[in-house]
Amino acid sequence: MAQSILKPIPVKSTAEIEQPRLNFGLHPVMLLMLIGVLVFLFLLSLALGSVDIPLRDIVHVLMGGEASKTAWTNIIMKVRLPEATTAMLAGAALAISGLQMQTFFRNPLAGPFVLGISSGASLGVALVVLSAGTISGAFLISINRVSDWNIAIAASLGAGLVMMLVLLIARKVENTMTLLILGLMIGYLTTSLVSLLLYFSIAEQIQAYINWTFGSFGGVTWSQMEVFAPITLFGLATALILSKTLNALLLGEDYARSLGLNIMRARIAIVFSTAILAGTVTAFCGPIAFIGVAVPHLCRALFRTSDHRVLVPGTILMGAIMALTASLIAELPGSSITLPLNAVTSFIGAPVVIWFILRRQRITL
Repeated sequence: MAQSILKPIPVKSTAEIEQPRLNFGLHPVMLLMLIGVLVFLFLLSLALGSVDIPLRDIVHVLMGGEASKTAWTNIIMKVRLPEATTAMLAGAALAISGLQMQTFFRNPLAGPFVLGISSGASLGVALVVLSAGTISGAFLISINRVSDWNIAIAASLGAGLVMMLVLLIARKVENTMTLLILGLMIGYLTTSLVSLLLYFSIAEQIQAYINWTFGSFGGVTWSQMEVFAPITLFGLATALILSKTLNALLLGEDYARSLGLNIMRARIAIVFSTAILAGTVTAFCGPIAFIGVAVPHLCRALFRTSDHRVLVPGTILMGAIMALTASLIAELPGSSITLPLNAVTSFIGAPVVIWFILRRQRITL
């Protein structure tokens, strides 16, 4: 049963191959609807929280004015706006990372978290941050002493190294179940190295690192956004450029070569895009689970197409929507309690993956 669930997407014969076609009547309408939902959730995330703020005041502040109360202006500009912006960018980045990996490995359960990419990014962050304060000082103080660029680069390098290792294994292993298990083992290996670093750290560092692993969109300040946003937008732009490349790889490497595609160059580009997106999000928000695995399946079911010219922008929007939804739930509007973000994303994303597995198994039977 597990083999049938995790088997790769079958490659059609040359005679059956036909490039995906856009539905110009339906897909643009659905994309516009997703944009509308995204805007609604964005404004809702600015309005709801421990203090409810009227929509009228939110619009005034976004247009450069002042809210009815000075405190509301500070809440919107210094807390909720950067958090909502971070959630949209992080959700889009993780979702696109998952889409690229699922297409590249032709594995429906591939994702930056499942195959150890996020664990590699966490190791990069741990090496930079924990080593910066192993003698004295708390973990959060160590973060302030380390450049935002160093954190982002370290996380991206960690994610890229794990991705390259998984890629090398994928070239030798044809069975996707074996690849999935090996990817999980790589994740456990990097996690064990982080555990060793934590073992030699002080108690404050350990507690703060554990809190960081819960995930949060609220820790990115405007100064950090100057690093986080450009890198993420660059990775998303790269994914958009790779849409046709992903379409070719979806039909198999042999067919992609017949179209004149440089497979090695395409691999490097996809690895680079995935690593920089997953690594940067993990660096600033912590390891966020399930968004990268679940969102691509939702988009395929919604748009009923495998054309990445549709799936890539759709996945960007859907990832941002899921992240904003999870952020709203985690904040528990009307209370001062904040839930761990990873618990919320798992609660939303796990049923989607279960639904996909059961649906795929039913089709197989």
